[in-house]
Amino acid sequence: MENRARSVPASAFARSLRVGSMATGMAGATFGALAGQLIRGQGADLGRAALTPANALRVAGGLSALRGAAMKLGQMLSMDSGLALPPEFSAPLAQLQANAPAMPPAQLKKALTQAWGADWPRRFRRFDVRSLAAASIGQVHRAVTQDGRDLAIKVQFPGIARSIDSDIATLGRLMRLPGVLPRDVDITPFLAAARAQLHDEADYAREARALAHFRQALGHDFIVPKVWDDLTTPQVLAMDFVESQPIDTLVAQPQAARDAAMVQLTALTLRELFELGQMQTDPNFANYRLAPDGRIVLLDFGATRDIALGDARNYRDLLRAILAENRDSMAELMAQIGYFRGDVPPDRRALILDLAEKASAPLRQQAPYDFGNATLVEDILRQGQELGQARDFWHVPPAEMLFLHRKIAGMYLLGQRLRARVALRPLVEPYA
Repeated sequence: MENRARSVPASAFARSLRVGSMATGMAGATFGALAGQLIRGQGADLGRAALTPANALRVAGGLSALRGAAMKLGQMLSMDSGLALPPEFSAPLAQLQANAPAMPPAQLKKALTQAWGADWPRRFRRFDVRSLAAASIGQVHRAVTQDGRDLAIKVQFPGIARSIDSDIATLGRLMRLPGVLPRDVDITPFLAAARAQLHDEADYAREARALAHFRQALGHDFIVPKVWDDLTTPQVLAMDFVESQPIDTLVAQPQAARDAAMVQLTALTLRELFELGQMQTDPNFANYRLAPDGRIVLLDFGATRDIALGDARNYRDLLRAILAENRDSMAELMAQIGYFRGDVPPDRRALILDLAEKASAPLRQQAPYDFGNATLVEDILRQGQELGQARDFWHVPPAEMLFLHRKIAGMYLLGQRLRARVALRPLVEPYA
């Protein structure tokens, strides 16, 4: 991790310079592509020139260096291929979660001094400067306190919280560059929701409350780390370190063990949506681990979102329509939730409904769904490319929907990784 350490730009000015450089490079590449189109005798297509894999890699690299709100917004835009951005542009953004560099030790020590005071090292027998993991908002370190507590310490990158508003505003301008999005696409509601969500994620005191809520609700079935309030601040989160292995270790276990884990995680997702009123919406495999006693460890509750009663009711009604294969009701409810605008032409609406029916097919079958031999995710991505081509009817779906889809897609991918076989209909029917 140390060889990838990279200082996080903390000031709004430094971060704006990074985004400005990214925008300049993107604009130059776009106009170069336009010139190439004209030289080859092709019609000038600004959208095709702007939304290239090279530009996507340029944006992904810039957001990775910035971390924080900038990187998180890129992750959000990659959540729903074909509905927010075309797959060839969103795919590089999807790699942001795995490519976060850690901050160097000097910047880490400065952040801890600001949170705990200059004498903070005296509180620990050991503090590992090398991080266990790094993501968009912060990184995690293992430490042992003087009184013997074995802890995981999550440290927020400097300047992240105060940079959210300026990052979102600057990236909003970047997304409005000619050709990036169609002129009639209104991204204002999406940016407002992203801003609110990022302020929530940057508040580690809020994440501590979410941890306590899930620990109380799920403590008998899962392991959720305990929070230690004496070391927790809005920028530092102190939790029990839980000895565990990656969830992938289940791959070598018998079929029954893999199936049981997938049943448990699917049931948890449904319970979050319909019962708990909160959902942990980051399905990164690293957030699910396996304890020595066989229980699943749940980590990272920064992306926890409140589920409004109205939203839960709409999804319950949609689930009922899906199980009944009532396409008309599906269309009405999907429009209400925000899958498409009211002016979407019938052929495009039909494509979106086809995609929804394909994605929900495993929920309708009585027999166990074989995740290991399924190509559902790949099929949906391929079919989603058709949606991404019709730029005249693009729209950015509500952020709540993108986060829910991210969680559901993550569960499908985890089921694939575990090669699980699960009868999903008996799990979802009680909520329909």
